[in-house]
Amino acid sequence: MIKNALIIESLQPADACVIWLHGLGADRSDFEPVARMLQPQLPSTRFILPQAPNQAVTINAGYVMPSWYDILSISPGRRAINSEQLETTTQQLITLMEQQRDSGINPTRLFLAGFSQGGAVVLHTAFLRWTEPLGGVMALSTYAPTFEQITALHPLQAHTPTLCMHGRYDPVVPLAMGHAVQQQLTQWGVPVTWHDYPMEHEVCQQQIADIGSWLSQQLK
Repeated sequence: MIKNALIIESLQPADACVIWLHGLGADRSDFEPVARMLQPQLPSTRFILPQAPNQAVTINAGYVMPSWYDILSISPGRRAINSEQLETTTQQLITLMEQQRDSGINPTRLFLAGFSQGGAVVLHTAFLRWTEPLGGVMALSTYAPTFEQITALHPLQAHTPTLCMHGRYDPVVPLAMGHAVQQQLTQWGVPVTWHDYPMEHEVCQQQIADIGSWLSQQLK
């Protein structure tokens, strides 16, 4: 994953970084157009787009495809997953975060973004595994597979600004699963911003504009 990351270097010397994980069966280049659209508004922000490894996905008849972890089964409001694969991906993501920190990016200007399965990895990493400051989290059309493991957030995790976004008509990850993320984070005292859109399991232009505004505000 780390070796295959697509890096979109900042237009100016980088003092911020967004690491953006794609969804199941997708590709690291999926969000490249979005990153390039955001660049003029965020000229000192580097975007890193990792590539998931190819592996079998049980719910898709065992077909091999880009996947951050195996999904074993789906039921309303829940996903049964391969926890070991999730932890492997999480550790690789943390290594990437540490590399950016050690290269001079202040962790308070480091952001994790993820769509669908990528968002699930991001939520797990930010709120269960990363215990340093973090600029923020962007959770797009996603769910939290491991929040039930949390008894109490680390104080730094509880202060992590989080942007939750979802399509109202999403047939893949139902809107209720996105709302569950928002509601749990709010209950823990996390500063959450919520947006939903008249779309399915996708990204829309208004959403990109809202992402740009939110990131700009966090980076002031």
